[in-house]
Amino acid sequence: MDSHGQDEQRVVWTVVDTGIGPLMLAATRQGLVNVVFHATDAISERVRERLTARLGAEPVEDPDAPLLVEAIRQVEAYLAGERRDFDLPLDWSLISGFNREVLRELASGVPYGTVVGYGDLAGRVGQPGGAQAVGAAMGANPLPVVVPCHRVVESDGGIGGFGGGLETKRRLLALEGVLPEPLF
Repeated sequence: MDSHGQDEQRVVWTVVDTGIGPLMLAATRQGLVNVVFHATDAISERVRERLTARLGAEPVEDPDAPLLVEAIRQVEAYLAGERRDFDLPLDWSLISGFNREVLRELASGVPYGTVVGYGDLAGRVGQPGGAQAVGAAMGANPLPVVVPCHRVVESDGGIGGFGGGLETKRRLLALEGVLPEPLF
């Protein structure tokens, strides 16, 4: 069989219920490619359409795909406070350029239980003064939770924005011991 055929671009997905709501996970042969918050039927359908357009293959629901099984195991362990780091192959093909550079630095350089300011992260990738661009990169993160954009905060102590919603960001930071647990 032609190794560059449709099979090469296989994209698998599933939705898993978690303590922070339903998460959609999608993977290619290269690795985990997308994590999506609030994965209602309508949202996961829109995401699948976008993945088809971007990756050239229609995603197939396959909760038993080995990479998804492992990703779910690691995400659930992280959310249970039993895991601090993700050890998963990542497919960065949904993001490029500056955004990819910033997210790779975030993934490798901002460990569990720590936070970094938008401006500080911009400086780390050689773009001092690029705080807003870093904010845009965080908003474009195709792999939230696994690539921890929740660890990027405002330098004045503000929590900053978050694609999963501020309540989810607070819960993730509390899980990592950065913020006190919300009282209600």
